[in-house]
Amino acid sequence: MPEVVLAKRVIPCLDVHDGQVTRGIRFGRAEAGELRNVGDPVRLAVRYNEQGADEMVFFDITASAQGRATMIEVIHQVADQCFMPLTVGGGIRTVADMHAMLKAGADKISINSAALADPEIIRAGAEKFGSQCIVVSIDARRVASGRWEVFSHGGRKPTGLEAIAWAQRAVALGAGEIVLNSIDADGTQAGYDIQLTRRISESVNVPVVASGGAGKLEHLAEVLLEGKADAVLAASIFHFGEFTVGEVKQFLARQNIPVRL
Repeated sequence: MPEVVLAKRVIPCLDVHDGQVTRGIRFGRAEAGELRNVGDPVRLAVRYNEQGADEMVFFDITASAQGRATMIEVIHQVADQCFMPLTVGGGIRTVADMHAMLKAGADKISINSAALADPEIIRAGAEKFGSQCIVVSIDARRVASGRWEVFSHGGRKPTGLEAIAWAQRAVALGAGEIVLNSIDADGTQAGYDIQLTRRISESVNVPVVASGGAGKLEHLAEVLLEGKADAVLAASIFHFGEFTVGEVKQFLARQNIPVRL
């Protein structure tokens, strides 16, 4: 039997704050005025859908009851107009929260701080909805050579957990995918953390989505090839019109990286 080669995915990421897409650097905070407004999430989602995005990730960085209601409405509207899988995260703390987002039209749920506070929520979500619906998002910062620590609460609170060990535990509990965010690289457009991505990818048997640092087309190819990521998440290069999703895919295809064109 010939070896089956899975296409690498290109995934735009929309950070939503008070109903608008925003962008910061190294997990900038809204309350400190460190976020730049990008635009309407539904309009942007439709644009990326038309450009051929494989999936879309939404992070509700408001993380409040009001924010969740706004996000549910956003997901309703996007699901009505777009035909790609949608992942939603931010402020999801219970299985009931997961169900609300899935009912609104999400295909996957991303959990981060809630999983760190109570890892059993990973198992509970996987048992209720299936592992394919449960994504664990990991925010990691390099703290020593070859060592990365996991941070919670939007990258502000150290947990003392080593990133590779936490990824392995999350998968053992039922996570079907890991989104790996490099705090050091986030929003810098200076390239992904290749070493971190490769270490995590080699340590788990589920897809790893690389996030944080995309600035040039070469960065995306590098993290897919050298970092062994299964997908690339990017924000700034798409939001500010530097590249379209189609241009990214065409470049990756020229590097002999399998993508859906």
